[in-house]
Amino acid sequence: MPIDREKFPPLYRTVAINDDGLESHSYVPGGLDAPTSSPLNDRPGANPEQFVGLALSTCLNATLEAIEQRQGLPHTAQVHTIVEFARDYRGFQFYVTAQVRIPHVDRDTATAMVDLAERRCPVAKLLSGNANVTVELVDDFSPVEPVERQN
Repeated sequence: MPIDREKFPPLYRTVAINDDGLESHSYVPGGLDAPTSSPLNDRPGANPEQFVGLALSTCLNATLEAIEQRQGLPHTAQVHTIVEFARDYRGFQFYVTAQVRIPHVDRDTATAMVDLAERRCPVAKLLSGNANVTVELVDDFSPVEPVERQN
């Protein structure tokens, strides 16, 4: 069910633009301007996988920072998001795994903080309900091994 936009009007608005496709650039007028490129070639540039990962990592960690602050804790939360690009039956898909590490907090408290952050973070809420998206509490981050390109 959509949220009542009149009751909850936007607090902020931006526009992200890409007019020329993957092998070009994406930008925010007056702000970020990133060259873009496919992850399946050697050309320099960011790709949608990286933007999704950055959006979730940044938003989830900002939400965790607010939770830590409300609980009188120093900000120690860290979020690493792994985004994998794969084929599926109708084209392509992403597998997204956000790993959250909160050092110096007991496991039960950290679990409650991650659960709350998932419910409050706008990007996590946007992605919730997708079987390909996971948010997990970890003691240590998983090493990320590159996948060799397959033609």
